[in-house]
Amino acid sequence: MPTTTATKPLTAFSYVSFDVVGTLIDFEAAIKDGLATIAARECVDVDGEAALSVYRDARYARDAGLFPDDLGRCYARIADAFGLPDTPEYRQLMIDAVGEAKPFPDSAEAMTRLKARYKLIAMTNARRWAFDKYAEKLGQPFWASFTTDDTGCEKPNPAFFLQVFAHVGEDGGSKDDILHTAQSQHHDIGISDELGMTNAWIQRRHAQKGYGATIEPRQFTEPGYHFHALIELALAADDAFDG
Repeated sequence: MPTTTATKPLTAFSYVSFDVVGTLIDFEAAIKDGLATIAARECVDVDGEAALSVYRDARYARDAGLFPDDLGRCYARIADAFGLPDTPEYRQLMIDAVGEAKPFPDSAEAMTRLKARYKLIAMTNARRWAFDKYAEKLGQPFWASFTTDDTGCEKPNPAFFLQVFAHVGEDGGSKDDILHTAQSQHHDIGISDELGMTNAWIQRRHAQKGYGATIEPRQFTEPGYHFHALIELALAADDAFDG
């Protein structure tokens, strides 16, 4: 069931900003599917959830690159852990698999509903080439979009958020008019709270243990709104505006 600790109603916002990968796009499934393809070719058993943990740890590394290009480097770690060949072909297969990751089943409908209420802003740690593919699969719902190619940094760097605030300011709004929506406590919920934003945590892994492929936060941040799926936020907004 959706819950809230926020004092601001959903009708108080003019913009909804989104983490994309992990919130709208199911990149964990894409990682698992890519690895399953490789494992089948090599006749090796690979535990998908265990592989996600190796991927998550690899993303902590100082030499980590930009997503999803960094899947090639991360695959080398996974290959070593599970006895898979580390080849240029398989590294590229993983990059391509995640570049073609699909939306969660509820994402497109939820975004259509939310677009009728708000200006939607993408804030993604993915590169522009991958984001363009994701946006097309989602039905091009965004009013504005920010990728790592645009910002020169990744969330949770506050500089990423400040560029979004500046853009909204040019439209006559402020950070107080934005509801930041994301599944990652590490990349989004914690820093958005620190910056004084209202946020909505979409807990995609609510039925699973651990953080999967997402970096574990140093501490848990209580969100303003808490939903298990994006469609729950969209329906709550419909109720708020129509009720």
